[in-house]
Amino acid sequence: MTLEEKNWQDRFATRASRMNASEIRELLKLLDQPDIISYAGGIPDPAQFPTEAFGRAYAEIMADPVKSAQALQYSVSEGYSPLRCWIAGQMAALGVACDESNILITAGSQQALDFIGKLFLSPGDTALVTAPTYLGALQAFSAYEPSYDTLALDGNRTPDSYREAAAAKGGRVGLAYLVPDFSNPSGETVPLSAREAVLDLADALNVPVIEDAAYQALRYDGEAVPPILAIEAARRGGIEHCRTLYCGTFSKTLAPALRIGWVCGASAAIAKLVLAKQAADLHCATINQMVMHRVAEECYAAQVASNRAVYRVRRDAMLAALERHMPPGVSWTRPEGGMFVWVGLPAGLNGAEVLARAVAECRVAFVPGGAFYGEGRRDDRLRLSFSLSSPRQIDEGIARLGSLIARMAGGG
Repeated sequence: MTLEEKNWQDRFATRASRMNASEIRELLKLLDQPDIISYAGGIPDPAQFPTEAFGRAYAEIMADPVKSAQALQYSVSEGYSPLRCWIAGQMAALGVACDESNILITAGSQQALDFIGKLFLSPGDTALVTAPTYLGALQAFSAYEPSYDTLALDGNRTPDSYREAAAAKGGRVGLAYLVPDFSNPSGETVPLSAREAVLDLADALNVPVIEDAAYQALRYDGEAVPPILAIEAARRGGIEHCRTLYCGTFSKTLAPALRIGWVCGASAAIAKLVLAKQAADLHCATINQMVMHRVAEECYAAQVASNRAVYRVRRDAMLAALERHMPPGVSWTRPEGGMFVWVGLPAGLNGAEVLARAVAECRVAFVPGGAFYGEGRRDDRLRLSFSLSSPRQIDEGIARLGSLIARMAGGG
């Protein structure tokens, strides 16, 4: 460490020690190398973006003197009212009756997770997260200096066990977080009984449930499961009595670059999150919100249907390639939707070591599994994303990877 680096290190707040580079963001740099077959990022295919609809929306808004003045001006922190009303309508279709007072627009659902960590986690508190869990949530929450405990979805832990573990770490349980539909990274879906059990646990612990629904719209087969917020609203007689906060996004369905996500929840919680939004960036870009509203009204349903058709073929191609090319000792999940397959390696293999050799020898990239654990890290897993690769690329890359894993498992 240079003297200049040490001088900065001496001035950083204690929370800065928990801010680490995302392994995924570093791996995405490999996408610039044309010979790499990458399964690293959960990235939508740009060929799927409704580019013409976005172009028309920007042009029409900027051609209207009144609309363009509104689009380029400051706005309210809660978000563009017509967009919030449209989202409220979508939530109602999912079983959550609400209005715009229950919706906050955020810069992607990632900003929502940051605000939620700020609102509910004091230093030393415990965040309950599944094992594995979304790496971005760990990054967002870690800035607020929590401990982590595993949110067991099998019902084998009592509320007292969570309380006692949190107290031993110097705090209380602050929140419970999960990705219930086609989870990042595992691709698995939390069944109805487990969703109900999470609500029971949250009641016993008096903590909010954070439902990360980034992939909820991307179901390819199987029966849809109601959102946790919908289950709780039915239990309690309406959203205003709920402790669940639903985090949604347009990033996986329409386009990620506009950075438009949302939180849906009881208005008292939304009002507090609005204060965090005001302090962070005042509001999301007004023009992007107006454009997203126009595009969503025009083609959201058709776009979701198109995404499902394309990504279903790629999911099927990856599952078939794994069956065809993986050696004995390798296991994997079979997701009903989303963008990910979670792979277990043969005994003795380490995901990070496999990645290093895969990039060097096979020109294949993925994310090693150790990054996705709040505690109890497992290094014998890896995450494969199928959303950005053609079926041919999927088969070729999995064949290369399977051959490498077979050699490494055999000591080669």
